[in-house]
Amino acid sequence: MKLLSQLRTSSFQLALLYMVVFATSVFLLLAFIYWRTAGFMTAQTDETIEAEIAGLAEQYRGRGVNGLITIIRERVARDPNAKSIYLLTTDDFLKLAGNIETWPEGSRSESGWINFTLNESVGWTGVERLARARIFEVQGGLRLLVGRDVDELTNLKRVIETAINWGMGITLALALLGGFLMSRSTTRRIEVINNTSRRIMNGHLSLRIPTRGTDDDFDQLAENLNQMLDRIVYLMEGIRHVSDSIAHDLRTPLTRLRNQLENTLMSVDNDEAREQAGRAVAEADQLLATFNALLRIARLETRGNTADMKPVPLDELVTDACELYEALAEDKDQSFEQGLESGVMIEGDRDLLFQMVSNLIDNAIKYTPEHGVIGVSVRREGADAVFEVRDSGIGIPDAEKDQVFQRFYRVGKSRSLPGNGLGLSLVSAVAEIHQGQIVLSDTHPGEEPPGLTVAVKIPAYTEARKRIRAAQAEQPADSAAGETRAASQSTGVNTH
Repeated sequence: MKLLSQLRTSSFQLALLYMVVFATSVFLLLAFIYWRTAGFMTAQTDETIEAEIAGLAEQYRGRGVNGLITIIRERVARDPNAKSIYLLTTDDFLKLAGNIETWPEGSRSESGWINFTLNESVGWTGVERLARARIFEVQGGLRLLVGRDVDELTNLKRVIETAINWGMGITLALALLGGFLMSRSTTRRIEVINNTSRRIMNGHLSLRIPTRGTDDDFDQLAENLNQMLDRIVYLMEGIRHVSDSIAHDLRTPLTRLRNQLENTLMSVDNDEAREQAGRAVAEADQLLATFNALLRIARLETRGNTADMKPVPLDELVTDACELYEALAEDKDQSFEQGLESGVMIEGDRDLLFQMVSNLIDNAIKYTPEHGVIGVSVRREGADAVFEVRDSGIGIPDAEKDQVFQRFYRVGKSRSLPGNGLGLSLVSAVAEIHQGQIVLSDTHPGEEPPGLTVAVKIPAYTEARKRIRAAQAEQPADSAAGETRAASQSTGVNTH
């Protein structure tokens, strides 16, 4: 699997393209060398044959047919290895001289250059060999064949062809190996950047992409990314500091204002004034709740994995939360449809988990119409424990499901309903601390209203221990206090 992923990388594909171009270039070069070498050896053989023909023609002009026969016999006698091939016949192919007995098959009507095999068919008594010859007619109706044994030349060509084939094979193998090693080195550098980026996205904003000090392209890229991260963290920390400071500084005067309004509410006798004071107290309570939620989310995000982790039975936790909100549901004549699998354990902070479960149930009650049913379930899925809440409310459009975890974000249909858009931000922050994942889907797809199903997947007890311990081990020792955690897009704001 790892090898297949390596082969799919762009660096390997680029190396493969380079290999194809390189191999094509080597092939063309070797083909040119072979063409020139083989052509040169063939030309030398033809020149040797032409030289022998010129000598025989000179003898024929000076001494006639008898002289030609004599010189051919002399040359055959001087050449026991039969490197040169001769055959002189009459017009009806009767042999007059030569070291073969008859014409090669299919060449009696030909003139010019031929290639044939020296074997029994031409009266050859030695080892079968390859030959090249030229056939032409001599004055007087005679026919003459003059050739050379080219078996060694042919074998040499085969050796060269074999060497070229092996050379191409070795070239392709080395190019493939080099491309693989080059892409592997590049992939390792890219994987370091990807791994560090994933850890940074998971909240470890103090991490930076390592460099090798070579000042190459990857080092320059890493330095630019690190500078960008520094700038982002600085801006985010400034925004967070301002918002947290505002929330903290305004909470005290708002509390005093709320108490004063409540005292005024108790002291006035006028019904209209009491009603206005009551509304002011409610607004102050809403503002205080918003500021408290902001501060709590900020504490959770900076708290990271330092929460008080203990084994928690998820089914019992959800049962307690349902009992707490049962009265609120009865006011709207709603009922709980529970499917709680017993023995589902997770490792976490019970108070934070209870807050998360309570927020989700409260949202479901708020957006489920009167006489509706709220589904609550707990189950085990593989290595995860799943808590799920289903309502039949207005739901969330698919295009907004990725945005609802941002602080203060509210779906357009729910803006007229009470709320501050921080409920799911708090839920998401708690889920992130517990290495959890939140999945949003429609309760009744294709219907109107579609409703909303919120599933929170948290590693079960044994898996949670491993994952959280691994996350803590990855986090630098000095980052627990100084690390700033970004407001992740996957953790954020109440969708409702």
